[in-house]
Amino acid sequence: MTKPIDSERGIDRQWKLCRGCHNVVAELSHCPRCHTPVHRRKPDSLQHAWALLITAMVMLGPANFYPITQTTNQGVMVLDTIYTGIVSLVTSGMLGIAIIVFVASIAVPVLKVVGLTVILLTITLKWRVGRKRLMFFYHVIEFIGRWSMLDLFVIGIVASLINMGQLLDAKPAPAATFFAMVILFTQFAAKSIDTRLLWDLEDEHEH
Repeated sequence: MTKPIDSERGIDRQWKLCRGCHNVVAELSHCPRCHTPVHRRKPDSLQHAWALLITAMVMLGPANFYPITQTTNQGVMVLDTIYTGIVSLVTSGMLGIAIIVFVASIAVPVLKVVGLTVILLTITLKWRVGRKRLMFFYHVIEFIGRWSMLDLFVIGIVASLINMGQLLDAKPAPAATFFAMVILFTQFAAKSIDTRLLWDLEDEHEH
């Protein structure tokens, strides 16, 4: 079945997009403008995205179960995980900060991991899932990724405020590093996905 001209894709015409200067290249293996190698789709996109996402999943455990803050009050050291830190904020009357920490530390990372997993599984297993809906979730993941470091900023601000006193000392604990790694690896995984693969899969189903 012949596609209408207005719905024909560049890949159907053997066009490739240069990732260096965004020049449209036909038939050549290198961009004539900047000499960057060109490909129909980003090479090894799925493999890179899966590797980065699995790494983020591994880091998610220590980020949630290891202490993220260390507080010393009159010689007594207290270690708080993300969960116990949220509980402490609530009991201290700082509900607003507790909500920010919960959203940024637990809800957002988990939703990002789940969303990226669904997108990658859809491409890998060729599931029949609405591509427009998946693209919407992908853009949401990219958008919230810009605010993923909010929790670490909150921890830093709270620690700075606490350290203004002389008897109380607060500083980040090991989980803060793992949490930062989760954020970075999920962002890299999202950037590694060639979303055009979703639409390639939709065209395969149509045939």
